[in-house]
Amino acid sequence: MKCRVVFADEKLKEAFEKLTDSTTENRNLYKWLNRAFDDISENAFCGIQIPKRLIPKVYIEKYGIDNLWKYNLPNAWRLLYSVARDEIIIISIIL
Repeated sequence: MKCRVVFADEKLKEAFEKLTDSTTENRNLYKWLNRAFDDISENAFCGIQIPKRLIPKVYIEKYGIDNLWKYNLPNAWRLLYSVARDEIIIISIIL
């Protein structure tokens, strides 16, 4: 079953959309993220699960999540996401 991918924060969504109008490196990051979104929507558990005790409290309070997953991207970038009932919530993109 394919899940819907959504951004937890409007600023994160805007930053993602701006990647297309930027440097070659940023356009590559945009492609990698789109591939990651496809992979995650096909299999929400394809990432590495972060143990509950290591989930930052600010994420729990701000986004109301109870699980956190990490998807490794090229060039040491990482995508943090949470799995909800029928959707994947993108929490953060980290270098």
